[in-house]
Amino acid sequence: MEHFLLSLSAVAVLGISAQWLGWRLRLPSILLLLVFGIVAGPVTGFIQPEALFGNLLYPFVSLSVAVILFEGGLSLSVKELRTVGGVMTRLLTIGALTTWLLSTLAAHWILDFDWPLATLLGAILIVTGPTVITPMLRHIRPAGISGPTLKWESIVIDPIGAVLAVLVFQVIALAADSWTDVALSLLGTILIGSVAGGLGALLMVLFLKKDWVPDFLQNPVTLMLVVAVYTASNLLEHESGLLAVTVMGFAMANQKMVSVHHIIEFKENLRVMLIATVFILLAANLRPSDLASVGFVSIPFLLALLFVIRPASVFAATIGTKLALPEKIFLSWMAPRGIVAAAVSSVFALRLQELGYPGAEKLVAATFLVIIGTVVVYGLTSGPLAKRLGLTQAEADGILFLGGRFWVRRIAKAIQDEGYPVMLVDNSLHNVLAARMEGMPAVYASVFSESVLEQVSLGGIGRLLAMTSNDDTNALAALHFASVFGRNQIFQLAPEEKLLPDETSPHLRGRLLFGEDINHMLLTQRFLGDWAIKKTRLSENFVFDALKTHYKGNIIPLFLITADGNLRIFSPDAQPNPQPGQTVISLVNPKTEQPSPAAA
Repeated sequence: MEHFLLSLSAVAVLGISAQWLGWRLRLPSILLLLVFGIVAGPVTGFIQPEALFGNLLYPFVSLSVAVILFEGGLSLSVKELRTVGGVMTRLLTIGALTTWLLSTLAAHWILDFDWPLATLLGAILIVTGPTVITPMLRHIRPAGISGPTLKWESIVIDPIGAVLAVLVFQVIALAADSWTDVALSLLGTILIGSVAGGLGALLMVLFLKKDWVPDFLQNPVTLMLVVAVYTASNLLEHESGLLAVTVMGFAMANQKMVSVHHIIEFKENLRVMLIATVFILLAANLRPSDLASVGFVSIPFLLALLFVIRPASVFAATIGTKLALPEKIFLSWMAPRGIVAAAVSSVFALRLQELGYPGAEKLVAATFLVIIGTVVVYGLTSGPLAKRLGLTQAEADGILFLGGRFWVRRIAKAIQDEGYPVMLVDNSLHNVLAARMEGMPAVYASVFSESVLEQVSLGGIGRLLAMTSNDDTNALAALHFASVFGRNQIFQLAPEEKLLPDETSPHLRGRLLFGEDINHMLLTQRFLGDWAIKKTRLSENFVFDALKTHYKGNIIPLFLITADGNLRIFSPDAQPNPQPGQTVISLVNPKTEQPSPAAA
């Protein structure tokens, strides 16, 4: 009993620790999850998932994958589809078929799989992985349509790959009577999955619109409906549940009758837990003999996937499109496999083993080695490649400014002149037009509109500075963009009036910008009083303290540019430590400037 408790605890501890370490080390968390799971399972034998869960292991994995794909469906936007729809449709048809065909040939000729097993592996490997791609895209922030295209492909291709694997399984293992049966099964899967998902979304929207569910039960009821829709759809047509939950999430995200943002936030948090748990369990369930069964031949197979199959599928699918060559290359170098490939291969390998199919154990080993290889290669190289192709910057040091007053524009212009991307959002057309006349990109929109993120290009932008005169607007914007940039990259000006102690909940606000007393009124007065933006390069003879003395204390440090080009923001909770060789951007009163500084 104690060992079971330790094993369960280890799954949770290792899973969340891997995600945290991935964030700290800027590595794909799935890579650490696989490493931790393999060490805990095949290497040490400390975690034995089949002994721990018994027959419940794969049902639990299946339900977890369903919830993850539902959350993925919630992130899909119809408006975004209008932009990427043509390319994505080609990737899901021409690209998927090309990947299936070439992966099947490679599995047969390189891995020495027989044709039925090679065909099944090829079907499984057409999926990519939203659990891997989404964090990568959040870190890289590629410009153009390559990012949205990869997100859509990774989410929509998963149920397609799972359904295709089911059809292949029916042919090779269940001896389907004819291709007519397979075609009917495919049509049934599409029809039942779509109808079940649509009905689930309609029912949940009805519950919310009619106030039949209290606020504290809305997330649990949504989870209940997702599980019910997935199970019911699978009972009606085998493996149609993944399509059903994806359709349900997509339908709920794009309806206009009720807000589902609180549900999206809950599902994002749940997804992190499920990904951590499932990857640890599946990796720990591998056996050393399984990994040894494919041996070194998996390396040529992986190289074929990386350098031949994925590029061939992307370029074949994008012939005649308006995609630029850098975007095609980036799409060709971003196809990591994730949790769906792992789960589907594990389930079908188990079923084939139950049927006594020879070599079925190789299916899981080959899939996991592909997952590990693609995650390592793409995770470590996609960011530098995107920078080399001009699709992003090494560090997302650019700034999204909320507000467009004349002095906000001056601050943004100073940052832009140093080579950092900036973007202004304001609901004042006058401010937006003025910013554009001054050479800065600006969007005329409410920061709270659902379309604002579609209008704002976030290439190279990694933080928000909320600088309006309304503190409530700044705080709401901080909440709105916390999921986009992360809470530690959200800043807002200090309020005009001191908040009461019980009104200062940090999770409801951004980090203070520049200083505890630096508010909108103070900055307006300073700029109207002829204070100016000053850029000063520090040296051994002119350090930061000397700079403050130079202006007799009439200085407000704003930003610091480090020696390696990173942009840092002055904030009371994390003051940068300016050093010689770095550049300080400050707001100063020139009238207090001392004559002839040592170095400036």
